[in-house]
Amino acid sequence: MQLLKGKTALITGGTAGIGKAIALLFARQGADVAIFGTNGERAVQAVLEMETHRLTSEQKFLSFLVDVAKTAEAEQAIQQVISAFGKVDILVNNAGITRDNLLMRMTEEDWDDVMRVNLKSVYNMCRPLSRIMMKAKSGSIINISSVIGLTGNAGQTNYAASKAGMIGFTKSLAKELSSRGVRANCIAPGYIETQMTEVLPPQVKEGILTKIPLARIGQPGDIAQAALFLGSDMSNYITGQVLPVDGGMVM
Repeated sequence: MQLLKGKTALITGGTAGIGKAIALLFARQGADVAIFGTNGERAVQAVLEMETHRLTSEQKFLSFLVDVAKTAEAEQAIQQVISAFGKVDILVNNAGITRDNLLMRMTEEDWDDVMRVNLKSVYNMCRPLSRIMMKAKSGSIINISSVIGLTGNAGQTNYAASKAGMIGFTKSLAKELSSRGVRANCIAPGYIETQMTEVLPPQVKEGILTKIPLARIGQPGDIAQAALFLGSDMSNYITGQVLPVDGGMVM
């Protein structure tokens, strides 16, 4: 089954972890895929891996080195994607960082960096692409938030604020775009096995497992499957929603 045949997807933070898993699954489902990232070596590797999942000779896979927190840079890269592919049907805002610390010890730089990469990047991507999607009268915007945006977490006031902001942004955007057939939804991952979480000490991971009813750390592929659902026509009557993919942590 090719759920995304004929569609073009643009994925930020698409060179590793959750973003890369989404890119590979979208490729296997027939989509043309563009990925944005800041690491050239990982970008090349991600494109090579997508090539191994090619279903037709017409499929196109491209990577762009972009700091999506910079407005002009993001807008220029989006225009390059439109020139190369002609359209964008699915936008996945996945770029994100952490700079964890207790608020009393958090520097202004750590606050600003997280808000720029995690939240301003969503504005930078959605503003120009929403116009393109509205003109086409179709499109799916998928913002990768976090369960931390729903529950908060000590030592992550900056991260929680950015992810909660993403949820409010998405709900507002869904109301703005729905009359033109454009949908906007959030995925809220729980604890997923990525480079961001692999640095956690073993005792911390064990504590996390006790809070997950399904008793396992999630995999990037778990989030990719949810993104496939929201990006495909299977979800064409769903907008403005937050889908936790967290093994039951938040119920």
